[in-house]
Amino acid sequence: MSGKAPRGIRLVIALVGRRNAGKSSLINALTGQETAIVSDTPGTTTDPVAKHYELLPLGPVTFYDTAGLDDEGELGELRIKATKKILYRCDVAVIVLGAEGMTEYERDLLRTIRKMDVPFIVAWNKADLRTEGASLKEIPGVPLLNVSAATGQGVDRLKKRIIGSAPPEYRQERLILGDLISEGGHVLCVVPIDLAAPKGRLILPQVQVLREILDCDGLGTVVKEREIEAALSGLREPPSLVVTDSQVVMSVAGDVPDDVPLTTFSTLFARYKGDLEKLVAGASAIDGLGDGDTVLIGEACSHHDVADDIGRVKIPRWMTQYTGRDLHFEVYAGHDFPDDLERFALVVHCGACMLGRTEMLRRITECERRGVPITNYGVAISKLQGVLDRVLRPFGMQGK
Repeated sequence: MSGKAPRGIRLVIALVGRRNAGKSSLINALTGQETAIVSDTPGTTTDPVAKHYELLPLGPVTFYDTAGLDDEGELGELRIKATKKILYRCDVAVIVLGAEGMTEYERDLLRTIRKMDVPFIVAWNKADLRTEGASLKEIPGVPLLNVSAATGQGVDRLKKRIIGSAPPEYRQERLILGDLISEGGHVLCVVPIDLAAPKGRLILPQVQVLREILDCDGLGTVVKEREIEAALSGLREPPSLVVTDSQVVMSVAGDVPDDVPLTTFSTLFARYKGDLEKLVAGASAIDGLGDGDTVLIGEACSHHDVADDIGRVKIPRWMTQYTGRDLHFEVYAGHDFPDDLERFALVVHCGACMLGRTEMLRRITECERRGVPITNYGVAISKLQGVLDRVLRPFGMQGK
């Protein structure tokens, strides 16, 4: 069951530390499976290895076994960089110490993790191999557990500590639109079928919205944009909410009566996966763009380009038309997010359906810290199309 959960709703737990600290053995002990290759040779783990697991009561999680942060040489630097990328998007970090305890590597790692505000636990592994009387000086504010992957000592306590360190959103249900409709409410979903639509299926945000409508004992109707008027005229009462794909929001807004609440899938996900208020505030930066400014288009997942791609073609075209400025656009796909954010005048991020909320919030915080405004596809498109106030009305908000 855990292997079927969408990547974006999994808790990500990264085991990090020096080579031969026993990270691979510990992940095997945590999952009860021979997931990672174990060897006495330092550097056996060369690239991050993902293991899906059901960690109750949290549900589906992903453990990452990472390369040692004291890896050597040019290839070692690349492995360390890959490890740090995992650390950037993890929800809980487990710093694994070897039998010798904490060295400068771990202290430096601890400073980095604290700066990133990532919840963490320090696991002093290999308790069975330490010399008699070996001890580790407690560090204020650092949760430390004695464990042994070989004997199982402390492994259950480590699991419980991981569960307790999980961000609140993994321990409490978060709603996409359930608070916007009542039991029996009717939601009309507008889903255009264009070149970007996956053949034979709906995209993940649309599926998740439909599932939540059912979970709330509501009624969901799915139509293409050309069928809205027919769908509305066939209803005895106006729908409780209309949710549309952002690409057709302007035409849908013209077809849906002004007194019927209307929003977009991407705006719902701006709230569900991020911080809607900050993303709306970021959209106001569009009005201040100037000639030569560079806009970052952030995509959470890599995909094949299509002729009228929303992030790579449509948004740049609409933004250029709206501002009348000579703008430059750069696309970063997947989990890559640039270190030199300061050179961007604005970040326009996708709906983040393939990211965990923690990673999306971390990206928002990073942009905020660097003084770079950030918004998302749905919010930006609604502003560019002149319907942002309408789309935000169901949330009791207005555009900036």
